Amino acid sequence: MEKIVVRGGKKPCGRVKISGSKNAALAILPAVLLASEKVSLSNVPDIADVRTMLSILEDLGLTIRRRGRNTLEFYPSRLRGYTPPYNLVQKMRASSYLMGSLLARFGRATVPIPGGCNLGPRPIDQHLKGFTALGATCQIEHGLIKLAAEKLTGAHIYLDVVSVGATVNLMLAAVAAEGRTVLENAAKEPEIVDLANFLNAMGAVIKGAGTDVIKIDGVKNFGGVEHVIIPDRIEAGTFMITAAATGGEIVVEEVIPKHLEAVTAKLRETGAEVEVEPEQIRVHRNGPLVPSDLKTFPYPGFPTDLQPLGMVLLTAARGTSIVTENVFDGRFRHVDELKRMGAQIKVDGRTAVIDGGVPLSGAPVSATDLRAGVALLVAGLMAEGETVLSEVDHIDRGYENIEEKLASLGVQIKRLQIRDSAKMAGDPG
Repeated sequence: MEKIVVRGGKKPCGRVKISGSKNAALAILPAVLLASEKVSLSNVPDIADVRTMLSILEDLGLTIRRRGRNTLEFYPSRLRGYTPPYNLVQKMRASSYLMGSLLARFGRATVPIPGGCNLGPRPIDQHLKGFTALGATCQIEHGLIKLAAEKLTGAHIYLDVVSVGATVNLMLAAVAAEGRTVLENAAKEPEIVDLANFLNAMGAVIKGAGTDVIKIDGVKNFGGVEHVIIPDRIEAGTFMITAAATGGEIVVEEVIPKHLEAVTAKLRETGAEVEVEPEQIRVHRNGPLVPSDLKTFPYPGFPTDLQPLGMVLLTAARGTSIVTENVFDGRFRHVDELKRMGAQIKVDGRTAVIDGGVPLSGAPVSATDLRAGVALLVAGLMAEGETVLSEVDHIDRGYENIEEKLASLGVQIKRLQIRDSAKMAGDPG
């Protein structure tokens, strides 16, 4: 086990290159199972969740060769099964995407109920509703989701709620269904578009990705492809908020600014300066932050994945701010950790009221999930003194070299073994 130690007081300044998108990569990797020829992916983030997905694919018989840290080649000729291992699937929610790709490839899938961050109920009923409409039988027995179909047939599917996971899974299955599938009330995230572009390059026929109606004409064969994963808009937003919260100046490079319009608008509303160029965004702040109301929504709204960071930002704005979480029920678990650092926050259901402007103090805190962990790191950069963050494996699931990137911006941050960080925190043992 490891901890990350952060010392506040230095404003991060400099440039940071944004890695490939975690959420796009985790949707595209299961789709590789459909290919009949070599697939090459570049800009693949080297993070724990991606490594877990790669291990699952290898267990299913996919041959994977690494061509540098962020480029991978896949050879699908030796696929041998449709049951991924429980010990890997339970590590992350995105392993549910294997249901759609395995069903399309083999006509069967037996997938353990996935794990991942505990963000409240995230049911798979919309996934199963869609698979059933495509002609599959669906059963849940002893913690296993069992899917089977003699033939997948296109269907008109309306999602009762906007769900990225259901949209991805049904796209993966529908590309191999006979006839046309229409997905209504589909998710519009950029990662959905990236998946559609990847599948289309392999021979799929998908139109409308990025809108709430996606039309898919099924095909029988999928070839090979070379594809570049889009930049990670959540990582980019993380560094943008970091600059505004700390009063530093950061240029995020190799990004798609359109994917970050909601973040850009909110930062400007709170008093930050945001300069947008075609492939980079510069964020800095000359004056104090001002309070704001922040509400999360599916894309193109403010992303729920950046809500914990938005809350940290607003603790520095003198006055009252309100954060409303409209996507996940359980996304305020970081509040108690921020209170350890002196934040004045009250939670009532899906709403958090922040009495901002009270300086934060360094403290021992724990990452409750992936995005909360990074939010606490940023709080540590804002705080007086030293912050020791435990459960950092959550952060490793979604951020590539986070401490190296922050250190390159001039802040004091170090990853240590528990026994070493305990001594730094004053433990004589």
